[in-house]
Amino acid sequence: MKARQDEVQRRSRGLGWMSLGLGVAQLAAPETVRRISGVDDSLTSRAVVPLVGARELVHAAGLLTSRRKSVWAWTRVAGDAMDLTALGMALAHRGGRRRRRLVGVTGAVVAITVLDLLTAVQATRTREIGSVPALRRSRKGGSMELTATTTIRKPASEVYAFWRDLENLPTFMAHLEQVRATGDRTSHWSAGAPFGTNVEWDAEIIDEAPGERIAWRSTGHADVPNSGTVRFVPAPDGVSTEVHVVLVYDIPGGAVGKAVAKYFGEEPHQQLDDDLRRLKQVLETGEVVRSDGAPWGKRARKEFPQRPAQPLSDAELAKGADA
Repeated sequence: MKARQDEVQRRSRGLGWMSLGLGVAQLAAPETVRRISGVDDSLTSRAVVPLVGARELVHAAGLLTSRRKSVWAWTRVAGDAMDLTALGMALAHRGGRRRRRLVGVTGAVVAITVLDLLTAVQATRTREIGSVPALRRSRKGGSMELTATTTIRKPASEVYAFWRDLENLPTFMAHLEQVRATGDRTSHWSAGAPFGTNVEWDAEIIDEAPGERIAWRSTGHADVPNSGTVRFVPAPDGVSTEVHVVLVYDIPGGAVGKAVAKYFGEEPHQQLDDDLRRLKQVLETGEVVRSDGAPWGKRARKEFPQRPAQPLSDAELAKGADA
């Protein structure tokens, strides 16, 4: 699964840079683009080429900066469909050298469409891991995998060093109460659990490359065996770092599995996204930015459980005000 995620990330970035190049070319030299592609010099063509260039720049921004790669990959597929429709109409009214050029361009767009479609499908499937259906399946036992990515405006070495000091993890991971190093590669973890209880387990680092990645797993008889991997990838701007996290929980069936499902709520991905948002704030500003009076840690999870795009109920607001 991790290999597929890496492939989707690489392909999405590649498509993003392709869109950037096409967009710049179509805006900076529209006449050259029209001539090479065999498009006529009509007023319509003069207007359409820059518009397509602007669209490509939007695709580039989404694919290179957004974590929702699947959404932006599908927008490229939609754009490809529009381009193929326009090229088909142009082919019906062209002959000679211009037609041959249009045939070549159409073939290239078809190949790009196949690549865009493959990327969109794979990105969508990758995003579905850790979604609500996956969480519901975990209540009957099984593995639940969560993934998240963020970009932090700090060098990879600094982000790695902060994460490698495992005792820093509770500063941004809301479910963790404490992580205590017990050796160079071993540690003891304590986390909040449903119904006001705590769970504890030992863990060990099983793979690491300074400045690049850290992988760990629980050891012994943990109630919920788990493992994780974090990769630190230099961002294209040469200054920032992309942080890619994968967490895997081996959830048992029965009451324990139901308790874990209750803990994660309806949006398990959102909790990990929020953790990385806090990590970004800690490293970039030195603190987590939040509104005055907002609850924190276990109190926040208890009083304001996360739900997708829903306002707090009157009862929850009253409870928070009285606390």
